[in-house]
Amino acid sequence: MAVENWVSREIEALTAFRHDLHENPELLYECNRTAEKVAAALRDAGVDEVAEGLGKTGVVGLIRGKTNTSGKTIGLRADMDALPILEATSAPYASKVPGKMHACGHDGHTTMLLGAAKHLAETRAFDGTVIVIFQPAEEGGAGADAMIKDGMFDRWPCDEVYGMHNMPNMPVGHFTLAPGPSMGAVDMLNIRIKGRGGHAAQPHNTVDPFPALAGIIQAIHGLSARGVDPFESHVVSLCAVEGGFTHNVIPDEISLIGTVRTLDEGVRDHIEKRLRTVITQIAAGHGCIGELDYDRSYPVLINHPDETRFAAEAAAKVTGTDNVSVDMVPTLGGEDFAFMLNKVPGAMIHVGNGPSAQLHNPAYDFNDEVIGWGASFWGQLVRDRLSGSA
Repeated sequence: MAVENWVSREIEALTAFRHDLHENPELLYECNRTAEKVAAALRDAGVDEVAEGLGKTGVVGLIRGKTNTSGKTIGLRADMDALPILEATSAPYASKVPGKMHACGHDGHTTMLLGAAKHLAETRAFDGTVIVIFQPAEEGGAGADAMIKDGMFDRWPCDEVYGMHNMPNMPVGHFTLAPGPSMGAVDMLNIRIKGRGGHAAQPHNTVDPFPALAGIIQAIHGLSARGVDPFESHVVSLCAVEGGFTHNVIPDEISLIGTVRTLDEGVRDHIEKRLRTVITQIAAGHGCIGELDYDRSYPVLINHPDETRFAAEAAAKVTGTDNVSVDMVPTLGGEDFAFMLNKVPGAMIHVGNGPSAQLHNPAYDFNDEVIGWGASFWGQLVRDRLSGSA
């Protein structure tokens, strides 16, 4: 079927909308302008209900089908926030806000879902109810969790919920996903090593935290190789060190920050426990105090089997079975749509962005050719899941 005719009629306006979002990126929960534009566009499209301020700046639109014999409601979710990155695309619609850019394609995700919402509100060619969810703060702010805690699924109970993300260097018009663990849990490490500072020429009069630092770094890197089953996907990365201020003073304290990514809750628990042991005992062995703040951020994103199949079937109707795969290799990148999937059965599907820079790269840009494919997928998924006989 490929891109639907209604998308072809709307593509110029949708592309302009995407470019406007790209020029005016907003971070985390500060998606005020973006949310206002989305809410206004939903109202202009005749969406039945538009609610703002869910999870601070989230927007939810409710669209009723011509009939509701199914009694079902499905949710479709897009993220809206940008990243604190200085753009390097040289696009005519490049970010006007220095140090902020849409480097993950959320401008495209929002545009695709908005296009589908306008079409669904116009045709009502489904049996049931759709809520379209426009979420802030995916990039480290857990906006999905905030919208849930703000009562989203209490106010609009859903039978199923779906998300979509673009995938660089997969051909445009291709889709991929897989059942089960698909994206990693995201945990943050904050490590402090406390000693006793003093003159660098008299280290014997200090408790130097640097030897403890060296031992802890080495042990953490060895943890993955010797402390976790090599068949269990995981990564522990130390990403920054802070401590000291001049060449001749041993500092009192050194801190490290990093991240842990896992695809299994048992592995997650094991790594946290082992990290606490490594940090405290190695520090103690050097006469220091080792402390770990372990912040569990996003859970593992787990696609539900039936909903994964439903999404794949809808994608195949749009683009052909040869262009849809259901064996996507899991990634340890995080995605807070996992919070929604922990509440409601559903799945996240990925759509090809064509040749492009990687996500979170200053040279990345969402491919406008993808808008039609993603919007068409959303429309097909709604018709399939709310056909009156599903």
